Amino acid sequence: MKIVILDRATLGFDVDISVFEKYGTVISYDFTKKEETQDRIKDADIVLTNKVLITKEHMDNSNIQLICITATGMNNVDLEYAKIKKIEVKNVAGYSTSSVVQVGFSMIFYFVQKLNYYKNYVDQGKWQKSDIFTHIDKPFFELDGKKVGIIGLGEIGRNFAKKAKAFDCEVMYYSTSGRNSNSEYKQVSLDELLKTCDIITIHAPLNDDTKDLLNYENMKNIKDGAILLNLGRGGIINEADLAKIIDEKEIYCGIDVVSVEPILDSNPLLSVKNKEQLLLLPHIGWSSVEARNRLIEMVAQNIEDFIF
Repeated sequence: MKIVILDRATLGFDVDISVFEKYGTVISYDFTKKEETQDRIKDADIVLTNKVLITKEHMDNSNIQLICITATGMNNVDLEYAKIKKIEVKNVAGYSTSSVVQVGFSMIFYFVQKLNYYKNYVDQGKWQKSDIFTHIDKPFFELDGKKVGIIGLGEIGRNFAKKAKAFDCEVMYYSTSGRNSNSEYKQVSLDELLKTCDIITIHAPLNDDTKDLLNYENMKNIKDGAILLNLGRGGIINEADLAKIIDEKEIYCGIDVVSVEPILDSNPLLSVKNKEQLLLLPHIGWSSVEARNRLIEMVAQNIEDFIF
């Protein structure tokens, strides 16, 4: 078996992928440009890809038997044509739940505790010059009793809810499909969630129901001082509208995903004036060391199930 990895760099070089060698000869590329894909996979039996596109043309001009997507999303592979060609396509799911939730809470604490401000206060030598033992010019608030609204109560959303309850938060959720019913938490409309919650966090897929789900008109209703997180998919929040809102009112936004990644120079979020109200991360939510090791184990299992 010849196994070709098209974007090794997306797995991180701090994790070991030698497990794949027991299934065949492994050829690994750190990155693969669109025009390089065909030549690299033409003799492959198994292809591993995170974000590199595999199209009808690629399948017609190769002997691929198995495509392993090193992620949950499968929109980089022509699934319908793979079915016609009898090429198996396997993804991985559930590996990053704890990682995503942890990054979400890190964002919350970044804003709530004003840690950046207080670190700078000490680093700049101001504490030594203080007349009193403390410095509390930037008030912070406890999470106890705060209302947390979750948009998308799937596996990650439920895990976030469980941890929010551990902080004695009041948890409610909005089902983007309208089909999710969970008796443990209060289900509310999107309008009520946006108007009443202190913390709003998105853990939904991007589809016709969620594209631009949050826009200027409904984000105007978010209460002053609220925290808005997107750890779901870029495109769920209209980014131009969000940039406008950030510069018009006091809301704090932790964004880990954007509509085009890597982010474009023209993305309006890069030009907000109130930069202290925006924490923009380069899509790291999924990527703890443990999550990436779980991902590799699951991909290896997919290969093993296919071969044996």
